[in-house]
Amino acid sequence: MTADRARRPGPTVRTRVHELLEDGTERRHEDRLATEEPLEIRLAWPGAPARRVWVTMRTPGHDFELAAGWLVHEGLARPDDVGGVAYCTDVDLTPEQEFNVVTVTLSAPPLADPGHRHSAQSAGSSACGVCGKDSVEAALTVTAAPRWAGELPAPAVVRRLPDLLRERQDVFARTGGVHAAGLFDADGTPLVVREDVGRHNAVDKATGARVLAGQSPAAACLVVSGRAGFELVQKAASAGVGSLVAVGAPTSLSVRLARESGLALYGFTSGRRCVRYT
Repeated sequence: MTADRARRPGPTVRTRVHELLEDGTERRHEDRLATEEPLEIRLAWPGAPARRVWVTMRTPGHDFELAAGWLVHEGLARPDDVGGVAYCTDVDLTPEQEFNVVTVTLSAPPLADPGHRHSAQSAGSSACGVCGKDSVEAALTVTAAPRWAGELPAPAVVRRLPDLLRERQDVFARTGGVHAAGLFDADGTPLVVREDVGRHNAVDKATGARVLAGQSPAAACLVVSGRAGFELVQKAASAGVGSLVAVGAPTSLSVRLARESGLALYGFTSGRRCVRYT
């Protein structure tokens, strides 16, 4: 590695802080922050050069999984269509951009025109910004996966799932600044857990991990560390997940989409209780 070559960013960075205590004293020490940097996703397929389709703010790490999962969730590619993922090597990239641009190569043209909805998008956020009946219909239109036909977790398992997720949140334990998403079997066995500053990115990474491993992204349960917004239900439905378990509350539109897509939706989940909405 040459001296001017960029160093791949990690999921956390060190910083110095002044902790101000209630007794008026001050404690100076080192702390950890969750890293947040932009990731540009480019898409290429046979006969088509790579083009930008999305930019999101994310926690570096598992970038290839994020890109693959996002494409599947957006209905732009089937899991088997993802032929390869690599960091972009364009000579005009600055050292800071080197590990913040990813190109996904598909083995076939995308299922929808990526330029129609995605080419002009700027940085993503934790909410998809959609609402209304047309949005529900559009979400169901891009859902390529069949409905889950396997076993679903029993209520006792559902109540345990947030704690099982929390045990695997290493970056959160160091920073307190990231969300988590995990895919689990019906008996509570974890399949994959991923973390990110964006709850939607964490879900993309979990799905992408399965896709890049040559496994189905469908699972009995998707567990998320925050609320169950529309965009998370949309991703769960598009991946063929059977149930979504959230620590926080759902929204009206997320409940509506879950009902229309046959997804079991739980909110306010803890060891003491859970609320089933569909």
